[in-house]
Amino acid sequence: MSKLEPIIAAGAPAAIGPYSHAVKLGGLLFTSGQIPLLPDGTLVEGGIEEQARQVFRNLEAVLAAGGSSLAQVVKATVFLKDMNQFAAVNEVYASFFGDHKPARSAVEVARLPKDVLVEIELIASTDVE
Repeated sequence: MSKLEPIIAAGAPAAIGPYSHAVKLGGLLFTSGQIPLLPDGTLVEGGIEEQARQVFRNLEAVLAAGGSSLAQVVKATVFLKDMNQFAAVNEVYASFFGDHKPARSAVEVARLPKDVLVEIELIASTDVE
């Protein structure tokens, strides 16, 4: 029987609530949503592109701590404060994923923690390349 393994990533900002950065179950890693906080917990300066880049840096740290990478992501969920920023986030998204195109959903929401513009959560494999 598989066991739930909470993951805390040293290179990502501390969780702002009672949750793990990710949870590993068998060969899958489920990340919590990451927002554009620097590792010291301060909000990244700039607009949607800068925020999205920091979110991906945080996700890379979380994935690495769980034994995975962006190349092993099977599903992404993107939460946007404003769907009009979809194209800008897509540019950043594509720059991190390259030719890899995991399944994805994008949702506009009324509000995100700390009033950020974007939050992303991932599901990744830990046992395929």
